[in-house]
Amino acid sequence: MYPGALLETGAAALLFAVIFLAGGHIHPLRALVRDRRTIISFGAGMSAAYVFVHVIPELQGMRRVIADSAPWPAVLDGKGIYFLALVGFLVFYGIDHLREHLRGHHASGEAGSAFMVQVGGFAAYALLMSYLLVHDLEGNAVSTPVFAAAIAFHFLAVDHSLRGELGRAYDRVGRFVLAGSVLAGWVIGLLLTVPEYVLALAMAFISGAVIMNSALMELPSEKDGRFLPFVLGGVLYGLLLLPLG
Repeated sequence: MYPGALLETGAAALLFAVIFLAGGHIHPLRALVRDRRTIISFGAGMSAAYVFVHVIPELQGMRRVIADSAPWPAVLDGKGIYFLALVGFLVFYGIDHLREHLRGHHASGEAGSAFMVQVGGFAAYALLMSYLLVHDLEGNAVSTPVFAAAIAFHFLAVDHSLRGELGRAYDRVGRFVLAGSVLAGWVIGLLLTVPEYVLALAMAFISGAVIMNSALMELPSEKDGRFLPFVLGGVLYGLLLLPLG
């Protein structure tokens, strides 16, 4: 880890936890934009831009790592890493689909199957995100704040979506599970180091998951997304990322 990484990643993990614990009261840029949902849509666009402009090019560079160091034969010169991004995309689509199915057939509340599927899936998602905060593929002082800014806004959108769908059950239990997951991911990142090719695979999976979750929170009409802030967040943050590589 580069000098200062422990402090920076710890502060970012703590910020993620606060977003889940108090997301309903967090309104960034209140002086500029009064509509909180507009900021959330803007942040969702940022997270999508982070994947398309930063993560996917990074994965292209990791194809050779997969081909050279993975303990199994490389599939199509390491292109299997993109298939794993597709898997992450489909897994979270499946979680959302299963939640909708369970909601109509089982009890609601924190003891309900739909609640456990949704919160459990996002807890694993938050844990992996926080782990990758510590073990970024680039591992430099620029990539950490870039990642943290995009994911902080993304988690704010996740919190808003879950709070709206799960209501009291999220306030009583769900937000604490997610806050604990991001802190646990950071601690695990400090204690456990995995080979570089495993990090590349994890980043591929999470990139697909981020794209799906951003879409699920913004695109359906019942999600009350904001088109222009979503597009502006994506375009402006994407332009910011271009010179950073």
